[in-house]
Amino acid sequence: MGTDAVGSDGYSLLKDFRLEIEVKEGTFSLCFWGYLTSSTTFPVTIIQQVYSDISESAPFLVINDNKRINMLPVLLLHEEAPDTGNINSWAEVPRATVDFEFPLEKWVHVGCEVCPDHIQLQINGDIVGEKSLCSLLNKESGSRDLKKLTLANVGGDGNSVQGYVHNFEIFPIVSSIKDRHLKDPPLKLSIDESSASEIEEESDGVWGIVGGKASCRRNFSLDVVLSDAFGQPVNEENEVFASLLYADTGTPVENTTDNEAPLLASYDGIEFSSCERPSKLLLGRASFKLKISQLSSKCDNRLFLIRFCVPKLGNYPFLETYSHPIRCISRSRNTRLSTLVWKRSTSALNCLSLSQSSAMDDGSSELQHSGHEAQANPLMKRFRLGQDKISVSVKANPTLEQPDEECNSHVRTANQVENGFSTSLDERPANINEADDSPSDSESIGEGNSPLNSMGSRRYPISDMIIFKYCLASLAERSLMLKEIATSASDKEISELAHHVSLYSGCAHHGNQILMAKRLIEDGTNLWKVMSPNNHHIPWDSAVYEIEEQFMKIASCGSRSLSPQDLDLLRRISGCQEYLTQENFEKLWCWLYPVAFIISRDWINPIWNSTYPKWIEGFITKEEAEASLQGPTGFQEPGTFILRFPTSRSWPHPDAGSLVVTYVGNDYKLHHRLLFMDHVYGSYSSGDKRVDVKPLQDMLLAEPELSRLGRIIRSHY
Repeated sequence: MGTDAVGSDGYSLLKDFRLEIEVKEGTFSLCFWGYLTSSTTFPVTIIQQVYSDISESAPFLVINDNKRINMLPVLLLHEEAPDTGNINSWAEVPRATVDFEFPLEKWVHVGCEVCPDHIQLQINGDIVGEKSLCSLLNKESGSRDLKKLTLANVGGDGNSVQGYVHNFEIFPIVSSIKDRHLKDPPLKLSIDESSASEIEEESDGVWGIVGGKASCRRNFSLDVVLSDAFGQPVNEENEVFASLLYADTGTPVENTTDNEAPLLASYDGIEFSSCERPSKLLLGRASFKLKISQLSSKCDNRLFLIRFCVPKLGNYPFLETYSHPIRCISRSRNTRLSTLVWKRSTSALNCLSLSQSSAMDDGSSELQHSGHEAQANPLMKRFRLGQDKISVSVKANPTLEQPDEECNSHVRTANQVENGFSTSLDERPANINEADDSPSDSESIGEGNSPLNSMGSRRYPISDMIIFKYCLASLAERSLMLKEIATSASDKEISELAHHVSLYSGCAHHGNQILMAKRLIEDGTNLWKVMSPNNHHIPWDSAVYEIEEQFMKIASCGSRSLSPQDLDLLRRISGCQEYLTQENFEKLWCWLYPVAFIISRDWINPIWNSTYPKWIEGFITKEEAEASLQGPTGFQEPGTFILRFPTSRSWPHPDAGSLVVTYVGNDYKLHHRLLFMDHVYGSYSSGDKRVDVKPLQDMLLAEPELSRLGRIIRSHY
């Protein structure tokens, strides 16, 4: 802080803020981290200037009704200072301001420099506003009256400001505050929704979770991240607690009639009350495996939510975080499946060149399911997205920014061949095109002329019932089915299954995952036997070398190994800590193998191995991609983009191994689009890797929304 500086460390309420400073030669500087809650109303005065020898005060920092922060001239120092008798006079005086909104529920670093002839406003270390002013120091009324200055939040403008400040510093002379934001940034707790599994997000944004009695309820997983204001995880030893609340009142949910805690934490197969077993933070991340014993139907159909907090760090809104509203249902309940028959849209079969991946475009959460689809209603989201697929343009459409999809790319119609990446369609097997005019999964449920029934007397070793069950199953159930089928079925039988599932579901991507099942399972089983001959858990540090070697072999990338950050992300995907169990390994392998397969294809392999430019810098999270596209004062130039593999798409999810383009749109907002890559799988069954299409990098840069490759800012631990 410096020997001449005064200030306040830690967190404090903005309304309690008050600091005095002796102004020397009409100069001073100050900086602080500010956090405003969503209940703040605008316009609002953040800081006022008060002098010991005058009774009135005047605003110093104000956020106007357009949420722009304004820094005003100083009383007794500048001729242009606002009138102390009129609280609204600040709107008419010269001031330093910004051209972007002050965000709510987010930490922002504010810096101010005051000199006799100008004022300067800084946000997150960057100068964003400056104004030249006329000094009063050399005039008769000036310097003798300019003594002690008090900066405080004293209210008086009639509006409510609910906020906090952190690490407030004030200097009696102009001092460089450009890099002060790098010192001791504040913390924030958040849910990493890309880590979520066994959670269905319904059309209204409510999470559907299977709970109730011990024989029925299911585990679901979530990671909670403690990060600093820059989004970097903080390696701080602490514990995160979880509790179940009613969504409408915020009051705790009662125990069940059997006096069982409503929210349970699972450790090594044993259930504990979540209040008794917090989760420890490791490298800024706490992983939860939870179950809900209470049902919404037994609580007047009320919704729940989960509150996560770190009590030892204090009771602050930024150190607690809440899940989406939750509807807890029993295993036997099949929610809204029948309504899908009439909700089907004819546009659902249309596919964008860069497929609209909604939850990735949501701004707050990525792909919600960590490789898991909806349980009770696995088809709902794909249909809902299909209703809005009208254009083949990459251009963002706000109506498409909805919760996660089961499959984000569908079979194309013929009139799309000339758009975007459509040249890849030449590589697709002709029989897949039969699905273009076939009914949807839900329509087939209620009709007698489904693709399966139309087969007539044709019979295959894998029955129609298995195909039907696979199409309606959850991801976990599909995984179990494929593991059983792959051990006994021939390649031809698996190919038949892939074809008919694609035909019946209307999505070729399901077939792609079935086609790779046999080798994925065989390679994974063999690798685990090599690493753990006795089937015991093994140290992560020793297992990682075998995993990396196998990845490089499958991906055909002998010249490029995985970075420490890549390996760290794999560790987080697996859910392991010091030791890797078989369950951890299978979770990792189901994500890594489809990625390795995609990288091995001729269309992707060159950009993975490219060192300059580095088109894909490694395995990164959605948060890292977004942070890389943001500067201190906002997003980078429109068209800047980054390629990444979504961390929430695991086999047998139809989009496992896909590439996502994260980019800054012309609206200066972040967008996420899934690349259409059916032609990469086109000849997989025959083993032919060749794809006769333009290089991916050329096709990307030909898109009007994409113009230049961004650089990745990797998280360091």
